[in-house]
Amino acid sequence: MTTESINTADLYDERGEDIQSIAIQFQSLGAKTHFCGPARTVRCFEDNALLKSVVSGPGNGAVLVVDGGGSVNRALMGDMIAEIAVTNGWSGVVINGAIRDREAISGLPLGVKALGSNPRKSTKTGEGEADVVLTLAGVTVRPGSMVYCDPDGVLVER
Repeated sequence: MTTESINTADLYDERGEDIQSIAIQFQSLGAKTHFCGPARTVRCFEDNALLKSVVSGPGNGAVLVVDGGGSVNRALMGDMIAEIAVTNGWSGVVINGAIRDREAISGLPLGVKALGSNPRKSTKTGEGEADVVLTLAGVTVRPGSMVYCDPDGVLVER
């Protein structure tokens, strides 16, 4: 299955309960609307220093899943961090929070799903946790689990 051919509805029909659907209504904000890869995870709240540190390393086609607590008060990713993710080979980013610079990000070859946008910068203290098990809308996301994204939504292997 190529990245461009991912259809989450068909994948769910094939796999059924072997795969979980995150019911959060993410917006598709990057130029890549279909993307997949093994999960890397970050939990941070209104602070993007750890997120930036993780995407500054090799992505190897992974999808960074970020639990920002659902806050849209501050953006967790802007165009500069998105460009770093592209340069380092990340397939995409799923953020339970906000981004900024959405026009610039919409032109980058990166899958980006987020709740929305806010021009307000995040804090930069470095607080948070990387490569931890996350729970988003009742769905468990473990580092290494396959994540599949398209305009319909986000699926995660159990």
